[in-house]
Amino acid sequence: MVGELVAGYSNVVVMFGFAVAATAPALLVSRMISPRKGSNPVKFLPMECGQVPKGEGRTHFMMQYYAYILMFVVFDVMAIFLYAWGGSVLHLPKSATLPIIAFLGIMFAAMAFALYQSKRRDIW
Repeated sequence: MVGELVAGYSNVVVMFGFAVAATAPALLVSRMISPRKGSNPVKFLPMECGQVPKGEGRTHFMMQYYAYILMFVVFDVMAIFLYAWGGSVLHLPKSATLPIIAFLGIMFAAMAFALYQSKRRDIW
């Protein structure tokens, strides 16, 4: 039982090992060939596109597209879960359809709320 569980994660461990083996030499080589100079005080100044920033750091953020951002998040999460469910739907029992219908109901309720918020421009 435990051996089967470990065997299921062997691919993940191999990919993690490959990621470490591929990135560690790149980081070491870049560290070895990088120029070693004393730190310059200009390097630590706050910069914005190479220019010293002017004015206030905080600005007013327009909430005009708030409802559309909410709808994007809802569709994004829905697409991720529907893709995973759709890939294995042929191998799932028929009773697995009920949880996905409940999930879609919750997601469409969230989208309805976002549409409701888009009409209430007075709260922005």
